[in-house]
Amino acid sequence: MVEGSGHWDAALFRREGHRMVEWIAEYLDGGNRDHPVLSRVKPGEVSGILPRLMPDTAEDPEIVWQDFLEIILPGVTHWNHPGFMAYFGITGSGPGVLGEMLSAALDVNGMLWRTCPSATELELTVLDWMRRGLELPEDFFGFLTDTASISSLLALAAAREKADPEIRHGGMTGRDIDPFRIYASDQAHSSIAKACLTLGFGLDGFRAVPHDADYRMDPEALAHMVAADRAAGFRPLAVVATVGTTSTTSVDPVATIAELCAAEGLWFHVDAAYAGSAAFCPESRWCLDGCERADSFVFNPHKWLFTPIDASALYTRHPEIFKRAFSLVPEYLTTPVSGQVVDLMDYGVQLGRRFRALKLWWVLRCFGLEGVRERIRRHIAMAHTIADWIEASPDFERLAPTPFSVVCFRARPRGLEGEELDRFNMDLLEHVNASGEIFLSHTRLDDGISLRVAIGNLATVESDVERCRELLTEGLACLSDR
Repeated sequence: MVEGSGHWDAALFRREGHRMVEWIAEYLDGGNRDHPVLSRVKPGEVSGILPRLMPDTAEDPEIVWQDFLEIILPGVTHWNHPGFMAYFGITGSGPGVLGEMLSAALDVNGMLWRTCPSATELELTVLDWMRRGLELPEDFFGFLTDTASISSLLALAAAREKADPEIRHGGMTGRDIDPFRIYASDQAHSSIAKACLTLGFGLDGFRAVPHDADYRMDPEALAHMVAADRAAGFRPLAVVATVGTTSTTSVDPVATIAELCAAEGLWFHVDAAYAGSAAFCPESRWCLDGCERADSFVFNPHKWLFTPIDASALYTRHPEIFKRAFSLVPEYLTTPVSGQVVDLMDYGVQLGRRFRALKLWWVLRCFGLEGVRERIRRHIAMAHTIADWIEASPDFERLAPTPFSVVCFRARPRGLEGEELDRFNMDLLEHVNASGEIFLSHTRLDDGISLRVAIGNLATVESDVERCRELLTEGLACLSDR
């Protein structure tokens, strides 16, 4: 260690780093199966063990490590567990973990090109790699945010900027402007409504469009709502189509919606946070048909592209509008190359920007496009195995199509309807989750509660799918005998 440095001694860092890397390697190589996938701690249990005050003096890292194992780890729900089949399956893969480690060590802030040229140029390059892999238009400019929630918020802010250039200076209040309206399916992610809250449109500004029998946005209903709002003095602003809805992973009729947006002069945003990754496989590219006409488009590599959270890829054909909406450069952030390079801070609200592209670069290079496709195909195949089993079973029923790797279904014991049937399925869900081997989540669809199996973890294998089926069958028998 350099004399006078406040860093750890290199030998100490090496010792503790080796300990941690060994643990991570074993964890990713099956050690995660030694833990219940869903944490079993009670509310307040972890914080009740932790000291109320930070330590006055340095503690032995070995003691800190033991506390991680004994206090923190029991309170972890293991998203990187092969039995994690709730929400949307994700994986922090080995290459991604290593890339994240390097990013943490470099600790750069990529707000300006000058503050880390590699952070900016690698991000732009990796986003272009993925654009090509998804067969999106060449004029799509891409950059990374943390989540699709923020990506969609930025897109709707850009839509607002395009529609009302005075918004930057005059704001949303104190001016005589017609109230804006944002449209999305009633199956769209709640982040769209939350964006309306944040941007000053209010919940009244969010218009939930009804869905069809397959839980896709109804374009005719959308057209009627837009026309009715115009007639009532409102100002339709943007439509958000979803490729892979949160509940069922249904795909809105994107091409039809794009036509309506073009005819009505509306900003068209596509949220493909989960299912966008499936389009790397040629046989699933259909799901992005029409997305080439979007004004903005988002998908999340941290969902189904094996990159540790967080990493959301936002593309737009209007980078100049994003820059007009968000760029604010004080003197202390000007540089000799300002105006000659891309400064990514100009395209969103965040000034400090992590080196997210590094972990994504590691994943894409170490897996390759064919490796990504092979893994996604395997997940879809396993999900379809469950869907086929449900279809063949007299005791279960599928409640929505299965275009990707999420299956929506429920148990259907004879004689149960309505709330009783919902309670039975929630009890079945808890029975499966109490096993510690499998973690499922639920949603509510037109006919009631639906259980969801979401396959997406790299470590999930056919025996895990079989164990999920066994637990569902065992739970059904146990609850039916009550």
